[in-house]
Amino acid sequence: MELLTNVLAATVVAGTPLLLVALGELICERSGVLNLGQEGMMLMGAVAGFVATLTSGSLFVGVVAAILAGIAMSLLFAFMAVTLAANQYAAGLALTIFGTGLSAFVGAGFVGESIDGFTRVAIPLLSDIPVIGRVLFDQDALVYLSLVAFAGVWFFLRHTRGGLLLRAVGEDPEAANANGLKVLTVRYLAVAFGGGMAGLAGAYLSLAYTPLWTENMTAGRGWIALALVVFATWRPERVVLGAYLFGAASILHLVLQGLGWKSSTELLAMLPYVVTILMLVLLSWNPARTRLNTPLSLGQPYRPGR
Repeated sequence: MELLTNVLAATVVAGTPLLLVALGELICERSGVLNLGQEGMMLMGAVAGFVATLTSGSLFVGVVAAILAGIAMSLLFAFMAVTLAANQYAAGLALTIFGTGLSAFVGAGFVGESIDGFTRVAIPLLSDIPVIGRVLFDQDALVYLSLVAFAGVWFFLRHTRGGLLLRAVGEDPEAANANGLKVLTVRYLAVAFGGGMAGLAGAYLSLAYTPLWTENMTAGRGWIALALVVFATWRPERVVLGAYLFGAASILHLVLQGLGWKSSTELLAMLPYVVTILMLVLLSWNPARTRLNTPLSLGQPYRPGR
C-alpha cells in the first residue's frame, strides 16, 4: 500500500506541469487560436522563475516572473496570429524556436545554481485520509494551485457568460462579431491566459519539480500538452485525467527500476512519448468524434471586415 501511495503521489507531481499548460492551451484553442509555442513559453517561464527566485530569494516573486514571462511570449504570438492574422502554425513554431534559444541565452549564467524550491504542505485532517490524503493533500502549493485552476476552468466554461462568449468566438467568429462581441479582444485574453499558464508550468519545473535550471528542461512537455488537449476533446475534466496518465507514464521507468526491472533506462524513458503517439493513433480511428468536439474556427485566422 505504501508503494502504491508513493507512486500515485509521484504521478500527481509529474502530471502537474502538463495539467497547467494543457488547461491554458485548452482555453486558447476554445477561442479558435492554436498556439504551438507552448514549449518555448514553458522554457521562458522556467528560466524567468528560477532567475527571479535566485536573485530575490522569494518563490512568490519567481512564480509571478514566470507567469509574466509566459504572458509576454504569448502576446508576441498574439500580435502575429491575431492582429496580423498570420499563419498560426508557423507563428507558434517560431515562438517555440525563439523561446528555446532565448531561454538558453538568459539562463547560460545560471546553470549549476540551485535554490530551495517549494516543499510539501500537508492539509490538516485531509492529509490523514488513507491513500488519497497523501496523494492529493500532502503536496506543494503549486499542485494545489493546479487543482484550483482546473476547477476554475471547468466552472468558467460550463457556468459563466464569459465561457459562453469564448466558445462562441471559437465556433464562429464572424457570427460573434455580428452580435457585437469583440473577437480580437477575446482571443487576446485567451492567448494571454494560455501563456500565463505555460509560464506557471515552467515555474513548476524549475522551482518545485527540480529546483534548478538546465537548458531544454521541459523535455517536450509542451508538445505532449498539445496532444493532451486533443486527446481530451477540449474538455477540462478529461485534461486532468490525461495529464495524470501521462504523468504516470513519465515516472513508470523509475518505478520499474526500483522494482529491479532490467531494461534500458533510455528505452523506458520513452514511454510518455509512446503514449502520446498511441493516443493520436486512437483518435485517428474515430475522426468524426474529434471533429465534433473541435472548435470550428480552430487554426483559422480571423480578419474583421473581410
